[in-house]
Amino acid sequence: MSGDFWSNRSVFITGCTGLVGSWLTKFLIDEGAKVVGLVRDRVPQSLLWSSSGEFAYIAENLNIVHGCLEDFPCLERTINEYECEIVFHLGAQTIVGIANRNPLSTFESNIRGTYNLLEACRKNSPLVKAIITASSDKAYGCQEELPYDESDPLKGTYPYDVSKSCSDLIGQTYAASFGLPISITRCGNFFGPGDLNFNRIIPQTIRHILRNERPIIRSDGKFVRDYLYVKDGALAYKHLAEKMAELSLSGEAFNFSNEAPATVVELVYHLMGLMGREDLEPIVQNKASNEIREQYLSAKKAREILDWTPFFPLEEGLRETIGWYRDFLK
Repeated sequence: MSGDFWSNRSVFITGCTGLVGSWLTKFLIDEGAKVVGLVRDRVPQSLLWSSSGEFAYIAENLNIVHGCLEDFPCLERTINEYECEIVFHLGAQTIVGIANRNPLSTFESNIRGTYNLLEACRKNSPLVKAIITASSDKAYGCQEELPYDESDPLKGTYPYDVSKSCSDLIGQTYAASFGLPISITRCGNFFGPGDLNFNRIIPQTIRHILRNERPIIRSDGKFVRDYLYVKDGALAYKHLAEKMAELSLSGEAFNFSNEAPATVVELVYHLMGLMGREDLEPIVQNKASNEIREQYLSAKKAREILDWTPFFPLEEGLRETIGWYRDFLK
C-alpha cells in the first residue's frame, strides 16, 4: 500500500521507545503519519532519542505523552484529544526473567495495561478505526504440536506467558463483545539495532564477543526459539494495520515468523562465526527456569491472508545487528 495511506493519519503507539516501537514510529513518521507516543521512562540511549543517523529527526516529529499503561485517564485523554484513528499497543514488560522475579509488575503492565487501553479505545470507538495489539508466541504456553498455529489454545503457565495469554484473550473479548476493530500479533523473539536489553541472548552474546569474553548461555543451550528481525516485526505491524482497512480482520490473530527456528547454542555459534571468533567457547550455565523448552511459529495464515513475507533472512538481520552494536558499544 502506498504511503498515502498514512499521510496525516493520527496514530497512537504505546511502547514507542522500545525495540519494535522505535522502528514502527520511524516507519510511520517517514510516511507522513501524525504519531503520538506514550512514554513512561526516558531512556537516553533509545533509538528514538538519537541525535544522529537515521533516527535524528524522529523525536522532533513525535507527539509525546508522558504516562503509563496503568493510568486509564491518561490513555482516554490521549486517544480523545489527539483523535487517534489507529492504535498500536506494543507497551509491555517483555523480559521473562523480570516476570519471574516480579510477576505483579508484569501483570500490572501487560494485563491491566491492555484492558485499560482497550477500554479507552471503546469509549472513543467512533474515532478508532484499527487496533493492533502485540501478543507473543509465549501466549501459547507449552504445546505438544509444533509449530504453533493460530488455532492452538492459549495456555501460558509461567508469569510472563500467562500475562501474554491474558492480554491476548482480553483483545479477543473486546473484539467479540464490543465490536472493536482489533487484530492481534504473535511473534517470536525480536532482535536488531536498538535492543538495549543485554540479558537477551543476541545482544548479550555480541557484547561478550566484542569484549573478547566467552559468551554465556543461561540455559542448557537446547531451547528452541523463533528469532525475528526488528524491522520485519515493525513492518508486519504496519502491514497488518493497512490490511485491516481492506479486509474484515477484527478478532483475528496472526503469527509472524521467518520460520527458521534455532537452538540457543546454534544461534550463539552462528554469531561467533559471523564475528570470526569461533575460538571463544561458550559457558553453558544450565540455570534457566520457568521457561518453555521448544516454541516456534507457523506464519502460513499471514502469508495466505495478508500476503506477508519477511524481508530479512536471519543471517542478514544478524549481520546488520552486529554492525550496529560495533558502533554503539565503541
